[in-house]
Amino acid sequence: MAGRAPARPAPAAAVHSVSAATAALLGLVALGALLHEPVLIPPLAASAALVHCAPALPLAQPRSVVVGHLLGAAAGYAVGAAAGYAVGAAASGSAWAAAVAAGVTLALTTLARTPHSPACATAVVIVLQSPAPGRFVPLLLGSTVLLVLTAFAASRIRRAAPKYPAYWW
Repeated sequence: MAGRAPARPAPAAAVHSVSAATAALLGLVALGALLHEPVLIPPLAASAALVHCAPALPLAQPRSVVVGHLLGAAAGYAVGAAAGYAVGAAASGSAWAAAVAAGVTLALTTLARTPHSPACATAVVIVLQSPAPGRFVPLLLGSTVLLVLTAFAASRIRRAAPKYPAYWW
């Protein structure tokens, strides 16, 4: 196995990427505090890492981030409904259904040409937590758009930073 790890980023690039990702996540926390809603969910932290630290990857492009998470949400709600879980119920779905939802999300994002691995985790969160879609989906959409816009802005602040996105759609 003669693989090579990626080159270590320059210290300034690493500080810039990590700072921008952390600021974006703190922005989601602040938004959640203002709305009295949990806006920061684990899949969004993974998305922030992708858009800020690997901005050229297909998984990090706006189309994949936004549409990928929406497809993950749709798959999570569909699998949860098929498994008989009530949306917003106190009882959460099973790990079996969550795994199926992640697989369905992977299939959907592949077919839609919107690869985004954190979207699979969004489907899992939905099955296991059963959030009300009328509240969750708009927050998810807004959060993904915010992550994309902060990555766009951050890539323009530092002159040597790779420009994000590589493509919008």
